[in-house]
Parts: sequence; C-alpha cells; structure tokens
Amino acid sequence: MNVKLLILLVLLPCNLIAQSFSGLGSTAEGFTNPIPNKSFNFPSDHGSHNEYRVEWWYLTANLIGEDGTPYGIQWTLFRTARSPTEGNSWLSNQIWFAHAAVTTPKEHFTTERFARGGIGQAGVNAEPFEAWIDEWSLRGENFDELSLTATGSNFSYRMSLEATGPLVFHGDKGYSIKSSEGQASYYYSQPFFKIEGTLTLPEGAINVSGRAWLDREWSSQPLSENQSGWDWFSLSLDDGVKLMGFQLRQTDGSTFSSSSWIEPDGSLTSYGNKEFVAKPLNLHTVGEKKLPTRWRLLLKDKNVDVTVKAINPNAWMNLSIPYWEGPVEISGSHSGRGYLEMTGY
Repeated sequence: MNVKLLILLVLLPCNLIAQSFSGLGSTAEGFTNPIPNKSFNFPSDHGSHNEYRVEWWYLTANLIGEDGTPYGIQWTLFRTARSPTEGNSWLSNQIWFAHAAVTTPKEHFTTERFARGGIGQAGVNAEPFEAWIDEWSLRGENFDELSLTATGSNFSYRMSLEATGPLVFHGDKGYSIKSSEGQASYYYSQPFFKIEGTLTLPEGAINVSGRAWLDREWSSQPLSENQSGWDWFSLSLDDGVKLMGFQLRQTDGSTFSSSSWIEPDGSLTSYGNKEFVAKPLNLHTVGEKKLPTRWRLLLKDKNVDVTVKAINPNAWMNLSIPYWEGPVEISGSHSGRGYLEMTGY
C-alpha cells in the first residue's frame, strides 16, 4: 500500500472528503450553525470554534522579488470535526490539515500536512496567537504582527507580516450568506497585511515583499446540496481599495454571488446576490481538468469592469483535496494584483 494513502486512512475519517469543498452541502446534524447578529469577541474569535464542523485560517500573498518577478504564496490551516461530540487525546473528534504553496510565473510548488487533534501536533491559540501544524506556523503576540513559516520538499518560506488597517467583516457584519436557501458562515478578513521575507526555491533564496490577505471563516454547512463549488477572488487594487467577491456554482448552471468593497480606511460596502458578476473568458487544461484562468469581473455600482488573469495558469493544487489556487493580475477599469481560488471542477 502507498505510504501516503496509509497515513490518510489512519488519520482521516472516511467522510473528510465529503466535508470538504463541494461536500460542504452535506448534513451537519448536531453541530452549531451560524446565526445573524453575532457579537465577535477578540482575541478569542481568532482561535478555533470546535462546535462548528469546518473552519480555516487562510493566507495568500502577492509578492515581488528584487528583480521585479511576481510570486504568490499560500498558507492554509483547516480544521474539520468528525462529530459534534468532543473527545480527548487520540479520541479527539478534530482533524487538522494544511496546505502550502509557492507560485512563480513558470512553476507551482505544493505540499500538505495532516494531524489528529488533541495530541498537540496541530491547533490554534487565540492569545498570544499561534496557528500551527508540525513545524509550520503563523504566530505573533497579537493578530497585527505575525511571522509565517512553511516547508515542502522543494520550497520553503519565512515571512513577517504587519497589519496596516482594520479587520473587515463580510456580508451582514460577518454573517456571510452562501445560498438562496440561507446557508451561511461567519467570515472576516485582514486584507491589509504588509509582508516581506525569503522564499527558498530550487534555484536558491529570493528576497520578496508585497501584500497579504488573511481570511477567517467557520461554519457547519456553508453550501446547499445544489451547489458544486466556488470561484473566489481577493483583489488588491492599485488605488488602495480591496475587493472580495465569490460565486457559488449551482448544479442547474446558475450562480449565487456575494462581494465586499473595502476602502483604504477599512470601511466596507457589502453586495448581495447577482451584483458581483464573474464571467469566465477562457478554459485552460491542467492535468485532466479544464478551468477558467482568465475572467471578466463586474461590479456595476463601483464601475468595476476588469480582466483577471492568472500569473501561472498551471497553479493546480494536486493534493488529497484538489483545487486551483494562484496569484492573478488585474487590468481594465482598475489595475492591481490578487488571488483566485476555484473548487469543485
């Protein structure tokens, strides 16, 4: 038996894949569900919420090398619960897994980690903040100044982050609706990180700097049974504005969308279904998948009409749970850089 497969069988419940990405429309009986008008409590809400089925700490960054070459990095820690009943030590119902990636114009490096909760191998502390799995970590005395590390077989990075703006809360004050049936998550971001550090790639160490975006989200059933996946965009425009937009693809071919327009001072305007429009412009073949790696995005209220193009169309996360994730360039009515994630293809 493949060693990697054996490890997965030991660590992961058989329904983990069903609980991830397109399977998030499955039942969540016994788990807590988000409700409107939540009063967020910090720093505790930076930590884990084990009574909910799924949760993530999701960081992406657009970086520039000293020679002007664009790079992207991803660092994501996921928590998923096997059941609503908490257990101790090796009987913990919490499963942790993490993804890390570096994207260059020519290469895309990925790796992943898995851990059982309750034994100290992975977890999140709210104060001082620390999210970790094995030697990978995102940590700091508070949520405004963090250090970031990850290592794979052919890459590593070590970064420092500093927040230059406030947290922002998507949807209705952090209550983010994901379907016309009412599925929702709690969702906030820190989109104002400055980031700098060192990438180590096969060709050597590279000093980089840029902007990073950290998403926090947790729920128990964020998709409906009629949704198959999503396309998510986080855009940092050259005028200082941030735009987050996503569309969830319905099995009948329609979409459900939501977006946030974030001013440089952090003030946010939320837009509901159909106001943010994402139109695929071409399909690119990655392995056996065909995905749109160039998009036209529209937000009429803010006169947004942009083309978003992948820096590297081959940024396929060929992991146990596969999806596409990579940095993009923005042109048209606005310019800038950002990140695109596509799941369920």
